[in-house]
Formats: sequence, C-alpha cells, structure tokens
Amino acid sequence: MCLIVVGWRVHPDYPLVVAANRDEFYARPTAHAARWPEAPQIFGGIDLEAGGTWLGITETGRFAAVTNVREPGREKGARSRGELPRNFLLSDHPAIDYARAIAGELYSGFNLLLSDGESLVYRSNRDGAARQLAPGIYGLSNHLLDSPWPKLIAARQGFSEALAHLPDETDFFRLMNDQEIVPDAELPQTGVTLAWERILSAIFVKSPEYGTRASTLAWQRGDGIVRLHERSFGQNGKPLQSSVISTAV
Repeated sequence: MCLIVVGWRVHPDYPLVVAANRDEFYARPTAHAARWPEAPQIFGGIDLEAGGTWLGITETGRFAAVTNVREPGREKGARSRGELPRNFLLSDHPAIDYARAIAGELYSGFNLLLSDGESLVYRSNRDGAARQLAPGIYGLSNHLLDSPWPKLIAARQGFSEALAHLPDETDFFRLMNDQEIVPDAELPQTGVTLAWERILSAIFVKSPEYGTRASTLAWQRGDGIVRLHERSFGQNGKPLQSSVISTAV
C-alpha cells in the first residue's frame, strides 16, 4: 500500500473513514477484497505471495493498514510486512499493546495504522515508539506519517472535502484516480531515479510493470455498520473489478 488517508472521529456519523491506494508490481499474485475464508469477519485483500494483507477491516470496525518506507538499496527484513496488519486483524489485542510488541528489526521499513475501535495508533520502525493519534485526518505514503509530499498534501485536502458528501463515494474514488504528475521542482528525493520519482508522484500510479493495483474506501458508521469498497486495476491502470463487502442487511 502506498497511499492511505484516514479520518478518525472527524465526521459526526462516520468515526472511521479510510481511503487508500495499493501500489505494487502487477505480476505479484493477489486475491481481491472479500471476506477471508479462514476468518469471514475480516474484509480485505490477500497477498498470495507472502500471505499477508495491506489493508483490512473487521465486522466490528477493527482496522489495519501498512505502507512500506521507500529506502532503495537497504537490506530487506527477514519477515513480510503484510503479516503485521493480518495478525492484528486476527487478534483481539488493544491496538497500542499490539503496536508496542512488534519487533521492528525483523521487517523492512514500514508504517502501520491500527484501530481497535477505541483508538487509532501509528507505529513505524523508522520513527520511534508507537503512539495514539488524536481525532483528525492523517496521511501516509512511503515516508513517515504526514510527510509533506505533494501527493499526500493533495490527498488529505481532497479527502477532507469528500467527507462532507458521505455516503456518496464519488469524490473519494475521483481523488484516488488522480493521475497528475508533480512538477520536477516539487518532487521528493527518495533515492530512486528521476523517472521513477515522476511516476510515483501521482496519487494513482501507472506504468507497464508497476502501479496502483487497488483503490479502497472503508468506513465504519456510528451505528456500527462497516463497509469496504475496492476497485482493482491491472497493467497501466486497466479496470478489473469492483468488490463491495458490508455488514448492512
């Protein structure tokens, strides 16, 4: 997952709202969002290569999502980052306890957002101890929480505006499909080539081999209803399918 925006207790009727794009190589095998066969209370996709997930939510509103930290050339961790959200969703541990217990040295750089319904917690093995977050709108890409990358600034602004129109999801998916490339003078310098900095600067990433594989909107309403809507994509952004999972009757 390479872009996550979370609204935590900022909407009077939707205490948790998440909009996210997962960027990955098109060749990496993936199961589209659905109820997990071994745990049908969990909604989300599954990485079929390593067995984890990038984002999921449960029927009770327990939520987890992860992004990688872009650090080219650094030695890879021994374990898959996708197991971090997966194991949290399968557990009943309080978010802050789970986050504090992670052995960060076992993983490549990660950013992890967790909610147990009572709190929203951020943990990164590149940014110190786990911490609980106050109500607000937060953004993650491939650096630390709320890093001022142009795509993240734009995504948080668009997300804030789209919140007012819930339950209409149109503006969220329009935001997550924004393919504007950032001007060179505004690009972050993350250690990849200029050509890749340009490609990765868009909210929705497209290239022949790598790009946005899924756009996901997930929320929990104040009455407890949970919904996850995923739109998945193939090479060069070709639409593949739309999946909606909800606790509503």
